[in-house]
Amino acid sequence: MGGLALVLGGGGPVGGAWMTGVLAGLRDAGIDLMRADVIIGTSAGAIFGSRLAAGEPPRRMYERQLAGAEGVELGVTIPQTLRFLWAALASRDPQRSVRRLGRAALSAPTGPESEVFETVGALLPGIREWPERPLRITAVDALSGQLEVFDARTKPTLLEAVAASCAVPVVWPPVTVAGRRFMDGGSRCTTNIRLARGHHHILAVSPLPDAVGPHPSAHREAAELTAEGAHVTLLAPDRAGRRAMGRDMTSDARRPAAARAGHDQATALAASVPGVWHDWS
Repeated sequence: MGGLALVLGGGGPVGGAWMTGVLAGLRDAGIDLMRADVIIGTSAGAIFGSRLAAGEPPRRMYERQLAGAEGVELGVTIPQTLRFLWAALASRDPQRSVRRLGRAALSAPTGPESEVFETVGALLPGIREWPERPLRITAVDALSGQLEVFDARTKPTLLEAVAASCAVPVVWPPVTVAGRRFMDGGSRCTTNIRLARGHHHILAVSPLPDAVGPHPSAHREAAELTAEGAHVTLLAPDRAGRRAMGRDMTSDARRPAAARAGHDQATALAASVPGVWHDWS
């Protein structure tokens, strides 16, 4: 097996805020996230994973959430929510479910792709090039339903890759990359822990561990890799975290509380993270 992998899942603006709290709490407790040999990011995890890989301290990300900076107004409507659920839940077959979701995303009346790039670009302050640290970003082909993984060796720019990973079906249009249309990397699985297969130690942060539809949860994926011999540490919101986050993952007002809950949870659990992640200096 390889070395260490850090996996950051999706969860919208509120889940992303909780994630920054977790990352800052772990770092404050002596966990060196930069020990990771690769960072794998999905949706919100693609944003903060890119920033982490580019060298932004977790504490700074966390403090910006506490200050209410970097708000994202998705403006999700009830019809959009119903359309999403209808597409994702109408089939028990994972492949059919994600293809239905892709068709819904491609046909939904949304704004232009430029809005996705503008919003995501603002969440990557000063970052446009792929960082030197290995970074992998997920997206789902809206036509075929297949998971795609972008990195510095593939065609898209970092902004294109992250925008594609964040293109929430029905809410935002699929993002065009090299002539193909891509939607949110969490459309099949919210965290994509399986992509860390081959690494001995995996630290996964999953704001929304359960997928919508017949897709594997983060807990199931973690169990599969554990059975294969990997040491997987999965952090998902506890009861206090879920209460702070609420049910609306787009609620700007809930971001500071979600971030604090993530920091508190990480601080309490840091001692259970394997020593290989600790900065003993």
